[in-house]
Amino acid sequence: MSKFILPPLPYAYDALEPYIDARTMEIHYTKHHAGYVNNLNNALEGYPEFQDRSLTDLVINYDQLPPAIAQTVRNNAGGDLNHTMFWDLLKKDGGDPRGKVYDAIRRDFESVDAFKEQFSTAAKSVFGSGWAWLCLNKEGRLVVIGTPNQDSPLKQGLQPILGIDVWEHAYYLKYQNRRPDYINAWWHVVNWDKVEENLEMLIR
Repeated sequence: MSKFILPPLPYAYDALEPYIDARTMEIHYTKHHAGYVNNLNNALEGYPEFQDRSLTDLVINYDQLPPAIAQTVRNNAGGDLNHTMFWDLLKKDGGDPRGKVYDAIRRDFESVDAFKEQFSTAAKSVFGSGWAWLCLNKEGRLVVIGTPNQDSPLKQGLQPILGIDVWEHAYYLKYQNRRPDYINAWWHVVNWDKVEENLEMLIR
């Protein structure tokens, strides 16, 4: 039987200080992300026919699952998938976009500053809990969207290459209700090398 496993965090809990504090990182990873993995495994416990499906398949096709588990799988497979991507998109001194990502941002948003403003606005505008994303659409253009809860852009036919978690558990210990301050700080730790890699994998 296949079991979903919490992937290792690619850096120490304090690696992103002072922008994201160590205690938030520890709780976010060991409690919230781990909780999604455990809840997903528990939801699929009595359904062996779905246990070998990939996270991506479960996220896109959760509405084809038995009604008794569909919503739980939607929430927790999405949480696992989104966070697995999120950790890799962060690093200390993340730098600035360059290469193909830089060119695509200039093409589709006119400037990096204009993109950051649109993305930050989307992140601030998510009502309650959710995410903001930079995605590649089917026409090969970059678009910014927000999604509620742990929903993934994949369900909309969009391929995410960058995302920010704006659930309160991602920032509340340090920033309390000041989501805009968290978003501004987050830009300092975006791993643009990984964003570039994500884009290149889609446009080969």
